[in-house]
Amino acid sequence: MRSQLEELYLEAETEIRNSNYAEAFRKYESILYDEPTSAPVHNSLGWLYKTQFDNYSQAESHYIAAIKSDPLYPHAYHNYAILLTDMERYDDLKKHLNRCLDIATLDKSWVYIRFGLMEELNLRFESAIDYYEKAILISLNDEKIKDYRNDIDRCHAKLQLAKNHQSWLGNQEPEKEKN
Repeated sequence: MRSQLEELYLEAETEIRNSNYAEAFRKYESILYDEPTSAPVHNSLGWLYKTQFDNYSQAESHYIAAIKSDPLYPHAYHNYAILLTDMERYDDLKKHLNRCLDIATLDKSWVYIRFGLMEELNLRFESAIDYYEKAILISLNDEKIKDYRNDIDRCHAKLQLAKNHQSWLGNQEPEKEKN
């Protein structure tokens, strides 16, 4: 981004922090007019469409545009994974996370945590624990490791609960791709 556009982007980010979403939206659109391949702007517009307009298809389009525009820009990968999780599109999420493992700018422990969350949401607690343990193995952040241990503890508790609800769990089909 050129200096003037970078300044406008920072102003738009401030508008977001101040909950002035309409003004932020206008500024992002203005930047895209001059620089249509700005990954940070596409990512921020994706976030706005998802969180403020509940327009998941527009959000997805912007996240994908951000990833295509700058394959090393990490934030769009994060937000796109959250979007896919929220939409329960687990097949797409799995493909996305596998791709994320090859992106140098992404924290791989974060990728394994997202895999773990996906497995936990699909009631596959042992698989989730496996991913959470992988996240611990490659993390260097003691605070994150504590959080990951809590994720493991939560899954162990759910495994215990699952014993009491075998008949209910037996009726739960694995999640299918939802659009």
